[in-house]
Amino acid sequence: MTKIDIISGFLGAGKTTLIKKLLSEAFQNEKVVLIENEFGEIGIDGGFLKEAGVEITEMNSGCICCSLVGDFGTALEKVINDYHPDRVIIEPSGVGKLSDVIRAVEGVGEKIEIALNSYTAVVDGQKCKMYMKNFGEFFNNQIEYAKTIILSRTQKMSEDKLAKCLEMIKEHNPKATIVTTAWDDIDGMKILNAMEKENDFVLKLMEEEHEHHHHEHHHDHDHDHEHDHEHEHGEDCTCGCHDHDHDHHHEHHHDHDHHHDHDHDHEHEHEHGEDCTCGCHDHDHHHADDVFTSWGLETAKKFDRDRMQMTLDVLSHSEDYGMILRAKGMVSDTQGGWIYFDLVPGEFELRDGEPDVTGRLCVIGSELKEDKLAELFGVK
Repeated sequence: MTKIDIISGFLGAGKTTLIKKLLSEAFQNEKVVLIENEFGEIGIDGGFLKEAGVEITEMNSGCICCSLVGDFGTALEKVINDYHPDRVIIEPSGVGKLSDVIRAVEGVGEKIEIALNSYTAVVDGQKCKMYMKNFGEFFNNQIEYAKTIILSRTQKMSEDKLAKCLEMIKEHNPKATIVTTAWDDIDGMKILNAMEKENDFVLKLMEEEHEHHHHEHHHDHDHDHEHDHEHEHGEDCTCGCHDHDHDHHHEHHHDHDHHHDHDHDHEHEHEHGEDCTCGCHDHDHHHADDVFTSWGLETAKKFDRDRMQMTLDVLSHSEDYGMILRAKGMVSDTQGGWIYFDLVPGEFELRDGEPDVTGRLCVIGSELKEDKLAELFGVK
């Protein structure tokens, strides 16, 4: 029987890094298939993971919650029937809801023999408060439905900030196993043991998501940090706070600006007009396409490494290009070789990588200014 492990996490939490660690330290003797679902038109993670020798089935049809009924179930059945793996790792889109993915896996389990082995949320401890405040419908759902919560980048956190992060997480899920040890200090097998640990966690009935969805919008308006996000909403406001119709279109046009501080403790506070749709109040069926935007392209352009370094520095700290939550890319270097980069608010990594079939750039956030992004990367 094939084990199914769901490794969820908000944009930039470190899912890919964790999967690489598990592959090298915990799954060495297993046949593993990864099903990943990326938000946006340009797939990136496959290039980061194929060096690890894992079979990858990519779905780039938007957030996973939008393709659960058909594509996802078909893909899961196909990889099990074609590859007969010991284990399938499902890496949902960073803006997918874990409850949707669990429900979909259980649906496939009615047709073929699989075992839902673990369902995990990777959480960047440094950005926990910012994302909980601004994108709670998506971020909190991953926390609330996880059997195990694995904190990333804890080595960069003070004890006080870590304690506050744990307190916020436990308000939403008091029963999950939480891994706080820095990943460099713990073996992947111990992480897997935590993921598979039998604890007191009882998976909520799916209908409870509708009965108790106020937990997804725990929007208390603290004033203990210096950077607040405030705006007024007119009658045409479409920022996502109130109920609205839920067409599955892929146009990403919003009418307000997002700002974030660079200590990652951004607070989102505002007044709401009658038709405001910014996502803060109770509703049941928001989709990622209503809130998040992606911009990306494939390119044969060669990039100067120093120029790319400056570009990423600007992008990780500036508010001029929208609210940037994630950027990834793999592009050819003017000096030979390939540049791989990975960016989250306030920080980025640039490294050498293997040549890919073509260069790719992808930026995900809210209210992205596509023309300015194209100009910044020099691809306009």
